[in-house]
Amino acid sequence: MKTPEIHIEELKKDPEFLANIARLEKECKEEESIAKGYQLLDAQLIIEAPEDDINEIFTFIVNHAFDRLAQKLADAKSFDMNDSEDLATARAIYEHAIQRYSENDQKGAKEIFLILNYTIDHAELKDAMMVHAAAVMAGHTFEHFIDNLVDVTNVNEHDPLAFFIQTFSQPTDILLTMFAKEVKEGKAELQKFEESK
Repeated sequence: MKTPEIHIEELKKDPEFLANIARLEKECKEEESIAKGYQLLDAQLIIEAPEDDINEIFTFIVNHAFDRLAQKLADAKSFDMNDSEDLATARAIYEHAIQRYSENDQKGAKEIFLILNYTIDHAELKDAMMVHAAAVMAGHTFEHFIDNLVDVTNVNEHDPLAFFIQTFSQPTDILLTMFAKEVKEGKAELQKFEESK
């Protein structure tokens, strides 16, 4: 069955769609909702909104995500992946880490992946973040990581956690064993962080 194509030009003029975007924008700012920020971003991307509008939403998402992360760390709380706001916040931080990694900022990417490992309340995702951090510490470039360590063939796009890379060319536990030295270093860094609080 063929899905109906979205007619972008029609959507740009559709008063109901535009009203929904305006409502989302208002709610997103009033509630400081990162989840609604992502919905707004998706809607703006569909109608090919001006780059400035898209950048403004993206900046809102990233800034609020890091504010929330700081609060979680201060309160010694974790991100609950069953909570839509926590999930959206962790996603924004993860996407920022991936961007850092792709821009060869190894130190920044490693630190963010480790912090995600520390703050995410979800065992498989925690391990996946440690694999990311260990790959960075082992000197793998972003391209090498994507081409040789990641396996996205069986990703379920309906899984709310599909935004996070969690499937690899080897089972996660084998990769964590292969990266034993880096995992130990990462855990030591997190231990120092824990002690400095």
